[in-house]
Amino acid sequence: MDDADAEQGPARGRVVLADDDILLREGLASLCERVGYEVAGQAGDAVHLLELVEDERPDLAIIDIRMPPTQSTEGLKAARAIRERHPDTGILVLSAYVEVEDALELLAGGRRIGYMLKSRVTVVDEFIETLERILKGGSVVDPSLVQELVVAQRRDDPLGILSNREREVLALMAEGRSNAGIGRRLWVTEGTVEKHVRSILGKLRLPEDTDDHRRVLAVLTFLESGHPGA
Repeated sequence: MDDADAEQGPARGRVVLADDDILLREGLASLCERVGYEVAGQAGDAVHLLELVEDERPDLAIIDIRMPPTQSTEGLKAARAIRERHPDTGILVLSAYVEVEDALELLAGGRRIGYMLKSRVTVVDEFIETLERILKGGSVVDPSLVQELVVAQRRDDPLGILSNREREVLALMAEGRSNAGIGRRLWVTEGTVEKHVRSILGKLRLPEDTDDHRRVLAVLTFLESGHPGA
């Protein structure tokens, strides 16, 4: 994305960054600022991250899943704490490799949440689009996580009631694509995609709620099913 693409005037949003790899952290900060985000602060561990969020109240926190002192799931725990204390703060967790259980636990938190592999950060347009989707209330799932789960065979198949096309639509929903994006991928109109989405939500008998929340629940059903035919 060129510098000309950066928005002029008010920032797109205020972000904080947490990663003990200072080179990656500084690179992300530079990228965010270049395309129009205000970087409100940086942290090298979960403790300082939580302090930053408390003090700065950012729109979005970008968090490495593994941070000091144990390099295990400090980032995930911090994300949970942020979601509990500041539910309107968007969260993007970055991971060096697919960690299925951690990702599913994170995504169960609902809207304004995302899980992305660090290797995909280098695809700048995709990374920026991910930030925008989360800030708009979406849930973004790294395609590698989707692939990891759809190849898994499980005894129960909650998606068996869906048609092949509906499974294709749901798989693309799980990648965080909008209805328009799904339509472009499948070469159908956005109106056709909307009909498929309504059918999917109805067939899965999801509880009545906002369409955005039901969409996230549908994605979680897909991820948890590990359906190989999606």
